Order: sequence, then C-alpha cells, then structure tokens
Amino acid sequence: MRLTREAVRAEYEWVRDRGSDVVPIVNTVRSDLGEAFGTTVDPIGIGQYDDAVDAVFADGDRAVNVAALVGLLRDLDVPGDYPGFVVDELLARELAAMIAGEQPLRLLAEATFHYADVYTHGDADDPAGLDDLDAALAAGVQTRLPGWEWQATDSPFGIDD
Repeated sequence: MRLTREAVRAEYEWVRDRGSDVVPIVNTVRSDLGEAFGTTVDPIGIGQYDDAVDAVFADGDRAVNVAALVGLLRDLDVPGDYPGFVVDELLARELAAMIAGEQPLRLLAEATFHYADVYTHGDADDPAGLDDLDAALAAGVQTRLPGWEWQATDSPFGIDD
C-alpha cells in the first residue's frame, strides 16, 4: 500500500459514496442503543454522514491514517475468514475510534463497533474486512455526530476558572 495525496482522496471518495449503506446501520444502532439506555437518539441523514466524513478527511493527519485503515479493510480477506477474524476486528475498531475523535468518544466508538458489527454481513464474494469496514464507519460516524441527550449540554464536571 502506498499512501499519497491522491490515494487519500480516493479513499475519501469511496467512504463518502458508502453513505447509502452506512446510514441505515447508524440509524439502527442509534435506535437500538437509545432503547437499551432509555433515551431517544436522533437519526441521521446522508448529509450529516457526508459532513462527518468531510470533517474527518479535512484533518490531514487523521485522513491519512483513516485512509490506510479503509484501504486495508477493503482488501483484507482470509480464506475461511476465521483466522483473519482478529485482525479485521482490530483494524475496524481502531477505524471507528479514529473517526469518532478524541476520548471519551473514541472509546464509545470502539464499543459501538462491536454492536454495529452484528448488523453487517457481506456477500460471499466480498472480502472479509468489508462488513467490518461498514460497521466501523457506522460506529465512528454515529459516535461523532450529536443526537444523544448527554451531548446536548456541557459536562457538569468541567472546572471553571
């Protein structure tokens, strides 16, 4: 894999074009987790997904790393899949965290990845990493975007000067 500015742009475009596959996963995860935690979580639309992807790729240092993980997961395949199970989960969990941002969002995205992964299943001809890639995109974007009650106000734990 060679990461150039053009390669990062190509991965950005691929991720942005994936919105119609990823947004339904985001909304399913938000609905289910909202129900589990006794709250309502706003669904997202394609425009919000696009904006989140734009923001992630606007940060060049983050963009090159996200592009690398996306490229690896898009091509990752292991005959029989099980021996590759750990590596695609590891790469995808890290991708979700990178997309979400800094702590505590990054940790929440890692946990959410495993939940979102339940909803993603590739076709028999797809590389093993592709369904994990969709779950990572969904987990990272859903965590990054507002819509949760706890994100609507400032934390009561900040220390004012």
